[in-house]
Amino acid sequence: MTDARLRELVLMRRVRDRIDRDYAQPLDVEALARYVHVSAGHLSRQFKAAFGESPYSYLMTRRIERAMTLLRRGDLSVTDVCFAVGCSSLGTFTTRFTELVGISPGAYRKLGADEWRGLPGCVTKQVTRPVRNREVPGDRPSLASSA
Repeated sequence: MTDARLRELVLMRRVRDRIDRDYAQPLDVEALARYVHVSAGHLSRQFKAAFGESPYSYLMTRRIERAMTLLRRGDLSVTDVCFAVGCSSLGTFTTRFTELVGISPGAYRKLGADEWRGLPGCVTKQVTRPVRNREVPGDRPSLASSA
């Protein structure tokens, strides 16, 4: 691997780490590109080459993962969770959540109150991990079917 490619991967790791750390903050591709001093187009291409998905897709997946945890707790409304994880549009949040998880945030919240009660958080997180890079495939059992 060339030195230039290694430097590029280090930059992409910095961007991914920033998304992981600051997912609830207002982040967009332009802000992330400024963070590592590259253009937005270059960042998008290099991030996708390194991690298999766009920076925006990775950010939304991270937000949905956190939203799943908050919804399982059951003490916040879907709207409150949407804003708590950094989404500014309830419609976009609901659509993306449903694509990744296979059921709506409201249905997931109802399941979470009963379905995962008593399980350690680390087990629940692994079992309920959202699907990345694709919508829920047709052959994957839906969380709703287990209710």
